[in-house]
Amino acid sequence: MDWLIGFIFLVIKLGLVLIALLLVAAYLVLVERKFLARLQIRYGPNRAGKFGLLQPFADTIKMMVKEDIVPAAADRMIFLLAPAVVAFTALLMFAVVPFGSDLTIMGRKIPMVISDLNVGLLFVFAMSALGVYGVALGGWASNSKYSLLGGIRGAAQMISYELSLGLSLVPIVMLARSFSLVDIVNAQVDYPFILVQPVSFVIFILSAMAESKRIPFDLPEAENELGAGYHTEYSGMRFGLFFLGEYVHMQVLGALTAVFFLGGWRGPFLPPPVWLFVKIFLVALIMIWIRGTLPRLRYDQLMALGWKVLIPAALINIMVTGAILLL
Repeated sequence: MDWLIGFIFLVIKLGLVLIALLLVAAYLVLVERKFLARLQIRYGPNRAGKFGLLQPFADTIKMMVKEDIVPAAADRMIFLLAPAVVAFTALLMFAVVPFGSDLTIMGRKIPMVISDLNVGLLFVFAMSALGVYGVALGGWASNSKYSLLGGIRGAAQMISYELSLGLSLVPIVMLARSFSLVDIVNAQVDYPFILVQPVSFVIFILSAMAESKRIPFDLPEAENELGAGYHTEYSGMRFGLFFLGEYVHMQVLGALTAVFFLGGWRGPFLPPPVWLFVKIFLVALIMIWIRGTLPRLRYDQLMALGWKVLIPAALINIMVTGAILLL
């Protein structure tokens, strides 16, 4: 019976996390639209429901009833599967994010994480790397020059910034002495790692924004150059899956920033999951604010920042951290 009870709790945790992710992703779109509207001195969506609070449901219904068009010359199977790869890999990354310390229910300790892998950090990188396939294959399978250019840009950008993203977290692993995200949070019981690794934090945030293809790093989409980039030919709910993947990815990056640098679920007075949500929301708000403030980089500037600035800075930071730990 123990395995059955454990399986039931696992299914409950999976359902709760999935529902929360989808709801937060939907309302994160509304927050972004309202916040950007205020930055631009306008109202934003305010017709669907009180203060526009039903706008996410209206958008969902609109995308579900739109015609799902597949270009005649597209590779149909890959074209149909590519959006699911982006959304699925983004959702899977939350499997190793801890939401708090263990709960005791019916005399059983229930971990506040779907799966506490001892290689949780490597799992996150693996899922992030797989997400590249959805962008590249979606652009290629559309059989459109704009989509192909967007897919190529997306693959090159995500591979390039994956290096600086991974290298920025090596000092965190050195300090925590573990790849488990739960152990990394527990290692910050005295102080958050942002206080001792500000360079890693800056490199991680910049790389994470490039990974999520947010302005000023949105070269794969670049509306004024490529129409909509790798998802130009998509419509209906398949476009919605690309959209969902982007906003779930924002939540993932906010959660990882909280886990690696801000002490994870730790904080006074409020329950642990609430603290984690607050930190995720603040990181997402900063990313939205940057989108409304900065212009898009040129492609050569984008690559130069990744290869000539962030990667060397991350390598130097690793050497300095290792030297200090040895001393």
